[in-house]
Amino acid sequence: MKSGAVVLPQSSIQHPHSLLISDLHLSPDHTHSTAAFFHFIANEARHADALYILGDLFEYWAGDDDLHDPFHQRVINALSSLNSVYLMHGNRDLLMGEALAAACSATLLADPALIDLYGTPTLLSHGDLLCTDDVEYQNFRIQVHSSGFQEDFLARPLAIRKAYIEQLRQHSAAEKQIKSSTIMDVNEAAVTSQLREHHYPRLIHGHTHRPGRHLHPVDGHICERLVLGDWDRCANALRCDEQGCRMLEFKSAGQTGAS
Repeated sequence: MKSGAVVLPQSSIQHPHSLLISDLHLSPDHTHSTAAFFHFIANEARHADALYILGDLFEYWAGDDDLHDPFHQRVINALSSLNSVYLMHGNRDLLMGEALAAACSATLLADPALIDLYGTPTLLSHGDLLCTDDVEYQNFRIQVHSSGFQEDFLARPLAIRKAYIEQLRQHSAAEKQIKSSTIMDVNEAAVTSQLREHHYPRLIHGHTHRPGRHLHPVDGHICERLVLGDWDRCANALRCDEQGCRMLEFKSAGQTGAS
């Protein structure tokens, strides 16, 4: 994404469009991204037909019995003010359930989810299922996505769940320091398989924290893959309408850049 881009005129903001975001990792400790989120909801997302959140909205989500946490309530109240919200599980908040979705007036999406986005078939995914080179993580992903594991885990007291998740976060941070960047990116064959299985759509995902646009030739089709950025350094979104999609950066209050 380029810096120093033009400010979007109000007419452009109000033109029918949807916004897609991922990897916000919201928590009371992440004050910068949290402030950017609430500004984004109040000043950008309210103009959109729909907001798609493709995973890792929260730094972690221990279960829907944590809905009444004051910080979570602020996020829920902000989302419930929008026109339409779609939530997809990430690797950090895979325990988001129907109670949270209902509180946000949102719809939970499967991963992946094939939708029609202004006339273009578009496959939405968090993106971690595409990182098949990281075999250790994929085995872990299968385990934690199983219904048996989730039922057993959610039966534990909330405080114990949070302590366990904190241990996992520390382990994950340590693992990232020793894993190669290639292993943690998407696998080309996995991308091709998904594009072929879903009849060559546009693909939009997050997870890798490597925002960008890629073109994939698959069986004579050229498929566009758009990667959402994380919010650790800069608030950002993908704006899609009938003309296509473009990346947006939100550098500060009142300053919006497009690329």
